[in-house]
Amino acid sequence: MSDELQRIMAIQDPYLLLREVTTRLADAQQEVTELARLRRRVVQDLHAQGLSYAQIATKAGLSRGRIHQIRHTGPAPEGAFLGRGAVVIATPLRRDDERGRTVVAVDDVSSGKRLEDLARSYGLDVTSEHVPVSGDIDLNRDGLVVVCGPRMSQQMWDTYAQDPVLNWEQAEDGLWTIVDRRTGEVYRSGQDSDPARPYDVGYVGKLPRPDGMGSLLAIAGIHTQGSLGIVQLLASDLNTLWGQVGEHRFSTLVGVEYDPETSEPQSVELLTPLYRHDEESAA
Repeated sequence: MSDELQRIMAIQDPYLLLREVTTRLADAQQEVTELARLRRRVVQDLHAQGLSYAQIATKAGLSRGRIHQIRHTGPAPEGAFLGRGAVVIATPLRRDDERGRTVVAVDDVSSGKRLEDLARSYGLDVTSEHVPVSGDIDLNRDGLVVVCGPRMSQQMWDTYAQDPVLNWEQAEDGLWTIVDRRTGEVYRSGQDSDPARPYDVGYVGKLPRPDGMGSLLAIAGIHTQGSLGIVQLLASDLNTLWGQVGEHRFSTLVGVEYDPETSEPQSVELLTPLYRHDEESAA
């Protein structure tokens, strides 16, 4: 019996006991989920290296059937792309100056809800919150996914500025663009072109937290349709992204063709490579 379990069992106050047991069960379930994810990842990695299930079983002291079961059941390793155990998904509040009130954009609601569903499908616990109109948000937390562009939050502006390759900039006409420093390519939303067309550019990156103690996942479109495109990319191709970048810091851009009536993405394509930031720094 662990010391922690003994401590909890010794609590006399029934209400405190109930609270402690509930908290501990939640923590234990997250731990079990992440251990199962790690176990499956190890088996997948070994199999990808050319070892048979029988060889893995022999070396690990387990049966071949058990190894095969681990390989095909339990939470998928790529769920760690979003976080471990639990994630917090933050979407922005906006100021409606005409009506003098705070609102939430429909596309931001859709992006947040779809990210929540995606995280839960990988066995992650999910909580949601808003980036306030002031833009103030605590970025020094584990499992943080922020759907918010640089113009809406100084903290996010500073975070995006850490990207060594992709740079958010305002063009001479005051409209937002994203510049690929490696190629010099400037990416602009179709909404801001003449003539306008239903096309946007989305950004996704694992970027350093201000405290230097980890990373956060940052998602933004030049307009809201770009964020929806990023979410669709994650939902449809997370395994490929995970296979290429793992838990390394990275960034990339996508082009999103969308339905002008509903903002729903109709096609999503990568516009840049998946830039690994450690490789860029070493270049």
